[in-house]
Amino acid sequence: MKLVSLKSLIVGVCAVSFAVGVPTDEAAAQSWGWGSSSKAESKHIVSFKTKHTPGTMVVSFSDRRLYYVLKGKRAISYPIAVPKPDAKWSGNFRMTSKRVDPTWTPTPSMRRENPKLPLVVQGGDPKNPLGVRALYVGNTLYRIHGTDAPWLIGEAVSHGCVRMFNKDVIDLYNRASVGSKIVVTYNKFKSSSPSYASYGSKKRNANFSRSVFNFGF
Repeated sequence: MKLVSLKSLIVGVCAVSFAVGVPTDEAAAQSWGWGSSSKAESKHIVSFKTKHTPGTMVVSFSDRRLYYVLKGKRAISYPIAVPKPDAKWSGNFRMTSKRVDPTWTPTPSMRRENPKLPLVVQGGDPKNPLGVRALYVGNTLYRIHGTDAPWLIGEAVSHGCVRMFNKDVIDLYNRASVGSKIVVTYNKFKSSSPSYASYGSKKRNANFSRSVFNFGF
């Protein structure tokens, strides 16, 4: 396991989860106004030939998709936002923990870059950049998490973390278990057209503004 760029570990620390105003399902997540307002292709099931066992999460930064491996050479393909070119990393990991409504605490370097950032954003706040769920990647500070800026899903905007639509990260959270394998790669994967009806995002006019706190991580 090797991180290509350790300097990209400049993400906020999540210390505590709070259960205030917790969206507990897809409909609740959309009720926050955090629906699939992105140009990214929505979640769907694809044909996926791989050596990885069911339950593995394969994050392809090149495809800008997270594949959750299923039985029968299939996978759920989720759209994701990926790291910026100067924040590359990859490797094989295990999910060490997962949290509902994680609290977001900007690091000092983040606050120097953007002095308007708050000291902390509590879990359940619709302005929380981590969204409604967070899955923790190995012993790194990287996470697979939701977002307060769904229009950026499908873009290369983060400082290392993997962003998902809130409804998608809820779905993944409910499927994935602590200890599950996470493969992070820049390899491209060939997958067939959806074999099941997709749901979620539809085409929209592009809006590439930053998130509420004007900071990608």
